[in-house]
Amino acid sequence: MLRILYQQAEAPAELQRIASRTSHDVALQQEAAVKEIVTAVKQSGDKALLEFTEKFDRQTISRSQLRVSSAELDAAYQQIDQPLLQAIRLASRHIEAFHRQRMPKSWVQFSENDVVLGKRYTPVDRAGLYVPGGRASYPSTVLMNAIPAKVAEVPRIVMVTPMGQGLKINPAVLVAAQEAGIEEIYRVGGAQAIAALAYGTETIPAVDVITGPGNIYVTLAKK
Repeated sequence: MLRILYQQAEAPAELQRIASRTSHDVALQQEAAVKEIVTAVKQSGDKALLEFTEKFDRQTISRSQLRVSSAELDAAYQQIDQPLLQAIRLASRHIEAFHRQRMPKSWVQFSENDVVLGKRYTPVDRAGLYVPGGRASYPSTVLMNAIPAKVAEVPRIVMVTPMGQGLKINPAVLVAAQEAGIEEIYRVGGAQAIAALAYGTETIPAVDVITGPGNIYVTLAKK
């Protein structure tokens, strides 16, 4: 419940109330569980990914099914209506225009006595994007996290997202990814997906930076 404080003196008690909502023991258990998942993926790669997917998502998937196929990406455009597609494209244009205005510029300055000053901005080689799954659809998360990497000219953007029943991924998410320039998408979620992006597996490449929201287990895995 959101509470409105009218006196500064009320703040310490309210902060204590918020902090006590999650017990220390529960937090330790969550951190231990995530550490076990990350270590397993780091050591066993795809094997651990498939095992955790079956355990947590109750989905049986093979290594060859981890990556979303080009046929699935093409079919996604036929599975959403035109107003939604137009909205995704409009949002994409606006987000890209905003970030192009904020793009930092490299510069160099030649001073006296052969002194050279400057700053150079270069993109990372690979960026990873985590998109939450479940019952909700988050195409906006895709756009807001992927387009800055596109503007920065990151050569390779890799997306991971949990699948639904029948190994399906929400078509709006797949369309948003393609509109943002992402073609490499893997159907895996949770802490194991973050570990795969961080350390790499036989199928999923390791990346230099990971963005995107997630639950407490995803957040802890990023640590």
